[in-house]
Amino acid sequence: MKTQIVINAKIYTGQEIVENGFIRYAETIKEIGLMAQYVPQENETVFDATGKIVIPGMIDVHIHGGYDIDAMDANSDGLVTLGKEMLKEGVTTYFPTTMTQAPEAIEAALTAAKEAKEKGAHFEYIHLEGPYVSKKRAGAQPLEHIVPANIEQFKQWQEASGNLIKLVTYAPEEEGALEFEQYLAETGVVGTMGHTDAIDGQLKNRKITHATHLYNQMRGLHHREPGVVGHVLLNPDVMVEVITDGIHIHPDMVKLAYKLKGPKKVSVITDAMRAKGLEDGLYELGGQPVHVKDGSARLEDGTLAGSILKMDQAFRNVIEFTGCSIEDAVLMTSVNQAEEFGLNNKGALAVGKDADFVVMNEDLHVYDTVRLGIHMKEGK
Repeated sequence: MKTQIVINAKIYTGQEIVENGFIRYAETIKEIGLMAQYVPQENETVFDATGKIVIPGMIDVHIHGGYDIDAMDANSDGLVTLGKEMLKEGVTTYFPTTMTQAPEAIEAALTAAKEAKEKGAHFEYIHLEGPYVSKKRAGAQPLEHIVPANIEQFKQWQEASGNLIKLVTYAPEEEGALEFEQYLAETGVVGTMGHTDAIDGQLKNRKITHATHLYNQMRGLHHREPGVVGHVLLNPDVMVEVITDGIHIHPDMVKLAYKLKGPKKVSVITDAMRAKGLEDGLYELGGQPVHVKDGSARLEDGTLAGSILKMDQAFRNVIEFTGCSIEDAVLMTSVNQAEEFGLNNKGALAVGKDADFVVMNEDLHVYDTVRLGIHMKEGK
């Protein structure tokens, strides 16, 4: 690939800020430096980013779909398209996320994801959400398909996925969960507590280091029972997902999580569903009708059913809600995710890592996204 360079940009690498800098790259990053050190090279394409910023490509580890695509469609081409569509949001890596369904439907979705990965889809791993969750905190997870944790079943699904399942949402208090949790740890899969009605005492001696969509569909905070929320907010080892659409979580509760956890233990997600990027109307999630109106997606009974949040809006919102710096927002949308899941070529911008980055206007809207050195604006 021909060498390219972005010049005159304010670069947030995830480790430092280069106030007036350049980034030289092909598929990987070749050089990052100050414009005062910039030496033009022959035959390289130059992009002038005066007045713009560069941040690492964002990573969404909890997304069911968007743009009329859903991971449960079991359509490999759809997952390829989903990744390309999300470049508009500044997302260069995502984890397609399944949901509670019949076992054969989950297996079909995992098989399709494996095929999509082989076709070059923009994801690294898969997030399995359910079916090993609590019926008391089901949310939009269909009750009839919720079952106890089953290691043998999971082994079958992991094989179908080509060993791509890296994150599993389950309820720690339910039958079989402790043994399942131990198995996940032994095989290098991150277990995440979610859709759970656990009390604090059931979590004290567990080693769960991730929490699915903090506050949503988990036992809340009470002065006589800390619940799941109290446990994860006080546990320095737990990474918490937050949906920053202003609907799933009140902005001040996002701020509370940021203040208590710090920017290194917050993972901004969208939890988006099929209707993201589409008009208001009637859609489907896991065989259930979902009404999308005024920025929210809800089941017939009013239960929230994922979001229609785009990641660039999530980035702007976390800054607005918490008052955090752009540097901290970069940690919460890219660097933390890469570090947690061992994506050593993603996350922070550095020489030798993948050329995955976002060029933003001063208002933090996406101007261009580059993935493996290819510019979205080039239409590739």
